[in-house]
Amino acid sequence: MTDNALATPATKTSQAAKIATEGARRRTFAVISHPDAGKSTLTEALALHARVITEAGATHGKAGRRSTVSDWMEMEKARGISITSTALQFPYRDCVINLLDTPGHADFSEDTYRVLTAVDAAVMLIDAAKGLEPQTLKLFQVCKHRGIPIITVINKWDRPGRHALELMDEIHDRIGLRTTPLTWPVGIAGDFKGVMDRRANKFIRFTRTAGGATAAPEEHILADDAHAAAGDDWDTAVEESELLSADGSDYDRDTFLGGESSPVLFTSAALNFGVNQLLDVLVELAPAPTGAADVDGVRRVVESPFSAFVFKVQAGMDSSHRDRIAYARVVSGTFERGDVLTHAATGKPFVTKYAQSVFGQQRSTLDDAWPGDVIGLANAAVLRPGDTLYRDVPVHFPPIPSFSPEHFMVARGKDPSKHKQFRRGIEQLDQEGVVQVLRSDKRGDQAPVFAAVGPMQFEVAAHRMATELSAPVSLESLPYQIARIVDPEDAEFVNRQVSCEVLTRTDGVMLVLFSTPWRLEGFQRDNPDIKLRSLVAAEG
Repeated sequence: MTDNALATPATKTSQAAKIATEGARRRTFAVISHPDAGKSTLTEALALHARVITEAGATHGKAGRRSTVSDWMEMEKARGISITSTALQFPYRDCVINLLDTPGHADFSEDTYRVLTAVDAAVMLIDAAKGLEPQTLKLFQVCKHRGIPIITVINKWDRPGRHALELMDEIHDRIGLRTTPLTWPVGIAGDFKGVMDRRANKFIRFTRTAGGATAAPEEHILADDAHAAAGDDWDTAVEESELLSADGSDYDRDTFLGGESSPVLFTSAALNFGVNQLLDVLVELAPAPTGAADVDGVRRVVESPFSAFVFKVQAGMDSSHRDRIAYARVVSGTFERGDVLTHAATGKPFVTKYAQSVFGQQRSTLDDAWPGDVIGLANAAVLRPGDTLYRDVPVHFPPIPSFSPEHFMVARGKDPSKHKQFRRGIEQLDQEGVVQVLRSDKRGDQAPVFAAVGPMQFEVAAHRMATELSAPVSLESLPYQIARIVDPEDAEFVNRQVSCEVLTRTDGVMLVLFSTPWRLEGFQRDNPDIKLRSLVAAEG
């Protein structure tokens, strides 16, 4: 019998109040953007301004500088891009920040999608010179579908770029979000003097530091004195701010939380300009956790007994330990290290002796956690993305849908003597969701098919098989472009058709691969009685 079961009504009321209070202190959000918009640099700058690190990492490619704390994989350091999502937790003011840095590259959009199931808000980062880019648009649609409020950050204002009003118009015209700037740049793009705080009506002037490695000093200047400090640039900012107000572009909480408007801030993450303002906005405006709906649509409120769902599984974070970390978002209740939870998928107990707090690649022992927190569960071989964990009162949260793969390669071990390592490595990559693994009797266990959204996933899989799992592989491209789910009773007939192949995913779902969209259209036209389903539509 659990302590909860023995608790008196007064004790339960006190526990619920404590849970609600701690949950209200949490701000859990993801940073999303197109590649090279400065996402990892902003993540680093936020940690720097919250004083949890003392110096920013290699955000400018300068020799001798450390890599960013959120990019820890060797491939990430070599390429200068984020390949895997990362969790960072740190205190700021009276809140606890759970920041999830996501891959920007479209090839890793499935990893980003998993992260977006675990957040209450998103920071959409936009390059001041490039505006909205394709991957940004896709990620915005995911946020809109999931009802995630968005805070927009215009980054790289220290470099030449577009006019601020032009960027506001583009956001409104292309994605339908009304922009409600909270800060407004003083100085054109490329001549970033500071920002106007539109709510407090004051000028915040920034001072550069050497290489942007430390927090930029700020000077808060009253509006009456701002012209003397910034000259015509301040007057221009005032005029443009008045235009925004006349156009109805002032902050409104209801439309922000409803996904109709987006607060906007201007920053230079590389110089650490405007970062404090973003932290303050996250604390003051971003929503706190409110629980989550289960598979039946019933909301599990934060005061309910403990529950969480796994949104990511990652191995290889520590070369000296071959363990695996499952990232779980706490939905309700309180977590204490050592708790025995129930794994909803199997009904079996899951012991949390090795719970950890994660800060990039760094890990430390975690004793407790509250709604909104992200916890790392080590040695979590049985857990998969989308799994539910709970205590006392059963709950099952919706699974995370798989994306439809568009690239396929056969994997074969280069060293026949390492067939056991090969099989274990394939299983691990599959469990983490690095790639989807497909098999058939025809190909056998020694030639599984890797299925991926983008080709860079194959590079990651091959790199990890060789370096972490000691089972190097050769990859051979297959001539398929599209996958659909096929019912088992139709699989044999479909597999006999030209330019397609049926394989089985690890979870038992049967997929038919087609060489081209036109081949799929032709098959459906010739066989109208056979129903093929899209992966996301079928599983989402």
